[in-house]
Amino acid sequence: MKSPQAVNALAALAHEHRLGIYRLLVQSGPDGLSAGTIAERMGLLPSSLTFHIQSLQRAGLVTQTRVSRQLIYAADFLAMNGLVDYLTENCCGGTQSCTTACAPATPKAGATKQRRSA
Repeated sequence: MKSPQAVNALAALAHEHRLGIYRLLVQSGPDGLSAGTIAERMGLLPSSLTFHIQSLQRAGLVTQTRVSRQLIYAADFLAMNGLVDYLTENCCGGTQSCTTACAPATPKAGATKQRRSA
């Protein structure tokens, strides 16, 4: 991914509704969700959803497929991984010793946040 593409992707995600839509699509996996389902889960009017989805599409983060009369939207996982790779390609100056610093955080199964005692 080149810098202009990364800027466009980050700009598209820099809105509460678009970020929420994108996270919902990532959670739904490669099968995606219908426009109606997305609008319902996000609490958006169809016209508002269309506006936000188009922004994500222009940035190359979301794909659209027509199935009969429904539009199905899905996260483009290659684009997502390309953005993450772009953001971390020079992590820690590219040294071998920093592979864990740039790895995505994965919560441990059953882990809970502990409260700090004052």
